[in-house]
Amino acid sequence: MVTGGASGIGLAIARRLVASGAAVSLWDMRADSIDEARAAVDAAHGTAVDVRDYASVERAREATLAVIGRIDVLVNSAGITGPNVLTWDYPLDAWRDVLDVNLTGTFHCCRAVVPTMRASDYGRIVNIASVAGKEGNPNASAYSASKAGVIALTKSLGKELAQTAIRVNCVTPAAVETPMFAQMTPSHIDYMKSKIPMNRFGKADEIASLVTWLCTEECSFSTGAVFDLSGGRSTY
Repeated sequence: MVTGGASGIGLAIARRLVASGAAVSLWDMRADSIDEARAAVDAAHGTAVDVRDYASVERAREATLAVIGRIDVLVNSAGITGPNVLTWDYPLDAWRDVLDVNLTGTFHCCRAVVPTMRASDYGRIVNIASVAGKEGNPNASAYSASKAGVIALTKSLGKELAQTAIRVNCVTPAAVETPMFAQMTPSHIDYMKSKIPMNRFGKADEIASLVTWLCTEECSFSTGAVFDLSGGRSTY
């Protein structure tokens, strides 16, 4: 199950999971994009879901189970950037939107899916955080705070499930060139690139490669962990 699966990093992850033999359900808020995305990656299922709304997440879970039968993997990739403005000028409604999608949405999906994983005593959860959640980007306080929350949520849930066969990890990419760039100002995009020692943006397929391994049985001794994909920006 991949949230935000109709485009960008989510779609790249879904494509790699399908190529590795998984039956994948694409979850995305944009109902008009799901069918096209399903066809592009040969996904087994797709459904419109608003991760901010727990009832919507529960309905999507049941629809997924009806088609696929069980949920072994959850990748939380749905996210928005919010506006690039100073913290003291940050619009209140935009702050709530970013936290609701990026952090509360991730919590909703974990809350809805963990009981089904516990019932089968197996699962892999991978949350897409960001290097911004470790370092904090200026003019992106809501995004940075939400991704820091995702990192902390990953650590908490990973420890809670450590004595089960469910593993919970997150990845912290630096900037990856995706349609989300359309939500950012050119100056903020330039700032993010200037912080990357490799002097390039990440590629969605590079993120998908690591995420796919974190979704496998081979990832058996890492939980509550943070995996960097930052082109050298974050080295701790």
